[in-house]
Formats: sequence, structure tokens, C-alpha cells
Amino acid sequence: MSGIVNDGMDKGSIMDSEDRIERTVDIYVSAEAVRDMKHKKETEDFNTEEPRTPRHTEDFNTEEPRTPRHTEDFNTEEPRTPRHTGSDGVMISRAAGVCLGLMCVLLMTAVIVLCFIFTQERQQLLTNNMSLTQERQQLQTNITNLTEERQQLLTNNKNLTEERQQLLTNNKNLTEERQQLLTNNRKLKEERDQLKSEIIDLQKKFADGWKCHQSSLYFFSSEKKNWDESRRYCRERGTDLIIINNREEQDFVKNITGSSEHFWIGLTDIEVEGSWKWVDGSTLTSGFWASGDKQPDNYQGNEDCANTRSSEWYDTSCDGSVKWICEKRILK
Repeated sequence: MSGIVNDGMDKGSIMDSEDRIERTVDIYVSAEAVRDMKHKKETEDFNTEEPRTPRHTEDFNTEEPRTPRHTEDFNTEEPRTPRHTGSDGVMISRAAGVCLGLMCVLLMTAVIVLCFIFTQERQQLLTNNMSLTQERQQLQTNITNLTEERQQLLTNNKNLTEERQQLLTNNKNLTEERQQLLTNNRKLKEERDQLKSEIIDLQKKFADGWKCHQSSLYFFSSEKKNWDESRRYCRERGTDLIIINNREEQDFVKNITGSSEHFWIGLTDIEVEGSWKWVDGSTLTSGFWASGDKQPDNYQGNEDCANTRSSEWYDTSCDGSVKWICEKRILK
């Protein structure tokens, strides 16, 4: 508050000084103007040597001096004596110096304040620029990371899509395979039930003399017939003479027939001598011929049918009467 009051007082003093200066200047200007006019008039009158008329003298003497713009102040102000002229000039100079000094101080103060404000604003702008630069760099880094993440997600999506497609394909294949297995299983069940039914029927129909081994049923006759009649008997019952495929089956037959009886088997070379074929049309590749008796020997040229005794085979005449073995395959 004291600063504001002092400033107000200083400003009031300065304004009063300026008014006094202006008044003093106007007074001196008016006085000088009057003297100049008098001197000029006297000079003109002297040069022209014209007689002065009382009118001009009276007019001049009666003419009032020109008053300055501060007429009221001049009329009301006390007249100054010439001895104060030097002091007034010094006061004017001092007042002008004070005004100039104040203006310089104010100007310097304004410059300093503006410099401070501009410096602060510049520093703030630099700080903001640095923050924006860092934020921009962070955004660029985020964009790069997001771009890489997007690319990775696209790759993962592509892989998952391909994997999904592969799984759909596998599922379709497995579904078809499952359906096929279900169909096969159904058919096998039907076939199994059919075979069970056939086995039951065969067991009922051939209660005496039929034996089961692996996937076949075997009928061992107790009577004797020739080879053709024996085969006819089997075929009338939906079977045929036995086809021995391996040693295991041969041993099974041996265990049933013993070692003394001969039984017809479904093997003959009646079509081509020496070319032995089974009753299903397949060619014999290896057999269990009695090697000690040099079988088959085609004794007397008419031994075209084979029979088994013990675990060996013999070729004999098809017209001979021996027992026989019928075979019906359960599973083909």
C-alpha cells in the first residue's frame, strides 16, 4: 500500500510540476511576444518615418496582451518577479530529468518483466516440447509394439485357422471311418449271429460225429463209401470233403481218427495225373505224403484220390471204400 501511495504522490507531484512549468512557459512566451511586437512596431515606424497617429498608439496601448490556454491560472496566479527566472529553469530541467529517469526506470522494469515472462514462457515451451517429444516417441514405440502384436495375432489366427481346417478334415475323416466301422461292426454282428445260428443248426442237424476246430466244423463218418459218394454226402449237407491247410489241422484230424483208419480228403489228380488239386479248385503246394511209402506212387496207374491215415497222406483208387471227413467253414 505504501508503494502505491508513494507512486500516487509522485505522480501528483509530477503533474503539479508540469502544470507550473507550462504556466511559467506561457507567461514568458506572452511577455516576449509583447516585447517583440513593440520592438517591431517601433522599427517599422522609424523606417517609414510615418507620423504616428494617436489611434495606433491608443490601440497599441489599450490592446490587451494575448493570454495563453491557461488564462484563468495566469490571471489568478500571483505575478512572478524577474529574479525567479533562473530558479524556474532549473526546476524545469530537474522535473524533465526526473520524468525521463522515471520513464527509463519504468521502461527497464517493463523490459525486465517482459524478459522474465518470455524466459519463463520459453522454458515452459521447451518443457512442453520435450514432454510432447517423449510422448511422441512413446506413441511410436506403442505403435511399433501394437503392429508387431497385430502381425503375431494375424499369424496365430492363420495358424489356428489352418489347424481348425485340419481338425475339421480329420473330424470328417474320423466320422466317416467311425461310420464305416459301425457299418462293419453291424455286419460282423449280423454275420456272427448268422454263424451262431448256423452252428446251432449244424449242431442240431449233425449232433453225432461233428467236431469244431478253429473256424470249421468237421464230420467224421462211421461208414465207408468211395470218394465220389463220400463227396456227394458232404455236398448234400452244404459241406465238402476236408481241405487240410496246415500241420495243426492235420494233427487235429489225427487226434480224431487215430492211426489205423483211412479217411477220404478233398484232394485228387483225376483231371491231370500228378497235378493234385483240392475240391475248391486250388492247387496243392505242399502236403503230408507218406514219404516212407514213396507217396503218391500212382500204383497200377489208377490211384487218383487221396486219403489220410495217422498223420500221412496216401493216393489210392477213387473206387475204394473208406471213411470220409466233411468240412464246413464257419468263417471265410
